[in-house]
Amino acid sequence: MKDKKVVSFEKKHHKTPDVEYCSFCKRPNTQVPKMVKGPGVNICSECVIIATQYLILQDGLMSADAQKILDLLWGTSSKNE
Repeated sequence: MKDKKVVSFEKKHHKTPDVEYCSFCKRPNTQVPKMVKGPGVNICSECVIIATQYLILQDGLMSADAQKILDLLWGTSSKNE
């Protein structure tokens, strides 16, 4: 006896991702590397980097550890370290 194969003619619905906008720079998630969603607010990865830099620099004093964090965030760390 031959096995029956199940065939579905149902259309598969491919859900398109929702477009979300950064609450700070207003760019859509289609134009930024990553987006963090919160309750009623979103922030893109680039605005996170800018906010982190602001928080580190607001005291006006740059420690070596803070500089390492900024270098990692901006991808500017020296390979000779």
